[in-house]
Amino acid sequence: MNRTRLAALSFLVAPALALGPSAAAGAAPAAPAAPDAPSVAACHVETESNGRFHLWGEGFPGGAKVTYSGSSHGTVHASKSGRFDLGGLSGHKWVVKSGNGKKLTCVMAHHR
Repeated sequence: MNRTRLAALSFLVAPALALGPSAAAGAAPAAPAAPDAPSVAACHVETESNGRFHLWGEGFPGGAKVTYSGSSHGTVHASKSGRFDLGGLSGHKWVVKSGNGKKLTCVMAHHR
């Protein structure tokens, strides 16, 4: 009788163990990150067709206040998806500071 019970239990436990300890313990799997979501905040500068500059960033907390400084300065709020976008700027060197105080030097984007 004990062999029958052990055999029945092995059919129940073995598939769960094959999935890994977290699945066997009933832990929920971690939600995968969106494939196009950046892992950290970044900002970039591009040259516009009119010779002005375009400053944009991504990976910021949604709705976060972002301050920028360079040839001008100001504040903009990131979108719900964590992006901001400013165009028509006169300079190509920019520093961006997010709400947590972290400063980022914006990198010139070169397109091929």
